[in-house]
Amino acid sequence: MQRWEKIVSIILIIIVAAFVVDIGRYFFYPDIKYLKKYNPEKTAFMKYREISWEQKKVKRKIRKVWVPLSQVSPYVTKAVIISEDHKFWTHEGFDFEAMQMALEKNITQNKVKVGGSTISQQLAKNLFLTPEKDPIRKIKEAILTWRLEKHLSKRRILEIYLNVAEWGDGIFGIEMAARHHYGRSASQLTAREAATLAVILPNPRLYRTDGSSRYVQNQADRIYRIMVRQGVVNEYEDTVKDDDYFIPWIYK
Repeated sequence: MQRWEKIVSIILIIIVAAFVVDIGRYFFYPDIKYLKKYNPEKTAFMKYREISWEQKKVKRKIRKVWVPLSQVSPYVTKAVIISEDHKFWTHEGFDFEAMQMALEKNITQNKVKVGGSTISQQLAKNLFLTPEKDPIRKIKEAILTWRLEKHLSKRRILEIYLNVAEWGDGIFGIEMAARHHYGRSASQLTAREAATLAVILPNPRLYRTDGSSRYVQNQADRIYRIMVRQGVVNEYEDTVKDDDYFIPWIYK
């Protein structure tokens, strides 16, 4: 009996050690500082999509074009922050109030539907992890988020996020999203178009931008009204207000 207890103990130690190593490596790997100067090539999410297509024998390729933040309409950055993470400029990677509210809502609905993740958390997941939801992945995501916030500026985090986020099946990055959905470059997007693209981010392969989804339209209108209230856009014309208040607010 003691022999089996020793064997079980050894097995448990090995499992715990493997768990610690698997989690602990994310404190050092991958190289986050690399992203200060260099743009990521193919993210974990992109590779995940490619594997999925291959398994389903679907002939599709990743479509992406990188653009610097200076060539993205300020309406996009504002709309995405309003929709995804309104405390982006002030938090250190985590919005604990939003996470608590999401947890309470999920418990009420008895299913995991609301995430409460910040843009920094979503970037960590997109770059290095997978869409699969499990507690272990969330721990890895937290470590990577902390490292992103430690080594990169907020502006750089936002720039990378907008360029690697999924905006449709195989559509990655705001430039390709603008071309695909509206036939124009990211720099030319209007406030209403930016608001609509921000709305589809949580489920870009399901939500549509063609006006056929009442949910998307309603949420886009809500974001647009917030931009009008905050003075980002005039109510009857999509023009940026040229003053000292607006520009730092968007690109801080």
